[in-house]
Amino acid sequence: MGKRILTASSIRALRNCRKSYFWRYVEELSPVRTDAALRIGSVFHECLERWFRLDLEGKPKDETAVAAILAHIDESFPNRAGDPEQNRLWHQTRGMVVGYVARYPAESFRVVAVEQTFECPIIHPATGRASRTFRLAGKVDALVQDPDSGEYYIMEHKSTSQIGGSAIEKLPLDFQVHAYVLGLSRSLGIPIAGVIYDVTAKVALKQRVAETTADFEARRSELLLKSRSGKTSAVQRQAEADSEFQARVAERYRDPEMFLRETLYVSQADVDEVEAEIWELTQQLLTAHRTGVFYRNDALCFQFNRPCAYFPLCRAGGNPNFVENLYEKRPAHSELATNGDESPAF
Repeated sequence: MGKRILTASSIRALRNCRKSYFWRYVEELSPVRTDAALRIGSVFHECLERWFRLDLEGKPKDETAVAAILAHIDESFPNRAGDPEQNRLWHQTRGMVVGYVARYPAESFRVVAVEQTFECPIIHPATGRASRTFRLAGKVDALVQDPDSGEYYIMEHKSTSQIGGSAIEKLPLDFQVHAYVLGLSRSLGIPIAGVIYDVTAKVALKQRVAETTADFEARRSELLLKSRSGKTSAVQRQAEADSEFQARVAERYRDPEMFLRETLYVSQADVDEVEAEIWELTQQLLTAHRTGVFYRNDALCFQFNRPCAYFPLCRAGGNPNFVENLYEKRPAHSELATNGDESPAF
């Protein structure tokens, strides 16, 4: 039997709630329905992967390239004409991409790899021996190099509802990127100076919908009551055309505040601390697998004002009916299955 894989995502699940880790990485269950925010983030990442591959492959970042990426968004939301939710996600993702390529039409750094995977040993911090049970693996959005200093950086694409605040404040403590620096530098045998956080905000604009006759009559009556002449010029509001809404979204993305690139330098001390933490977690995980005890952290059942994806399953005690209707079998660490650039051009 090969060694078990640990990724930043699985370690985060283990740290947050061991029962959540059990459902996803032991039972290999994944929710059938995808949260809207996750769907936007996923398609946006796919678009940026295509955008950065143009640099990697030496292809022009022209109108044809942008059109191909926008076509991918169209394909990702095929039912948008009849599904209001898909239409909303389509508008938002398209606006983000159009704004992004206008903001960053060219890069000052050299793109070395896109969707780069890694796998490496987990080392005991005191003895230097490798774990006999676990290996660390992952995938980074991009690996780039500063042409002046020659330093390598991981680039992480992020989409968020708001730029600033606590999300930016806690970046120096981001476990995931420290684990990425550890894993990628060890796997490729090169020093990684740090991480470039590439953040894009999601607009809060909403497309105007048609006003119903009843709503119009109610609004018109209110206006007449307030009118001194007993007349009003109010007309029934019509639905906002896609082109009009996209124009409003595009105007919003002309604001530089909708984007942020923040460079975080990662020291060897930071990497050593994360590796020590990962080793300690592997020992706890060995105990959990041996005893079969993966306890719940009920403090996180409703994090961010929404239930955990596995809350229905926990509440039902693992009832098979819930498994059949709400979840599907998906291999653990399936995000690593797609091909990355295994041989970066150093």
